[in-house]
Amino acid sequence: MARTMTLAYPVKLDDGNGGGFLVTFPDVPEALTEGATMQDALAEAEDCLIAALGGYVEARRKIPAPSPARGRPLVSLPALVAAKVALYSTMREQGIGNAALARKLDTVEGSIRRLLDLDHRSHIGQVEAALRALGQRLVVAAQAA
Repeated sequence: MARTMTLAYPVKLDDGNGGGFLVTFPDVPEALTEGATMQDALAEAEDCLIAALGGYVEARRKIPAPSPARGRPLVSLPALVAAKVALYSTMREQGIGNAALARKLDTVEGSIRRLLDLDHRSHIGQVEAALRALGQRLVVAAQAA
């Protein structure tokens, strides 16, 4: 059965104590940041979300699913990071470890660790090949901002 994973997380914006805006993610409580303006705060939110989700991967925790926006602003992950999160989630769901995926791809385990490192500039084709090896395919969509 096909499963679609959309990785756009709603944020809550609050006025900061000393001015500015505080950004929190209801679905990812570890992610919080701030900015002098609403635009600054939302610009910081993407990096903050990536760092928090990287912590989930490092700790081998389940990636939380985004809740509905319900009128709140959304922060989407960049395509490569979203693909890596999808790979990590698929591996976790299928009970496939780094070494097992490395064997499927005829590569070394270090390559898989880099594919799962949200900060590493992997080639999206490598992530796509890893997903295919797990019976998944990567689908990218564009929408108006």
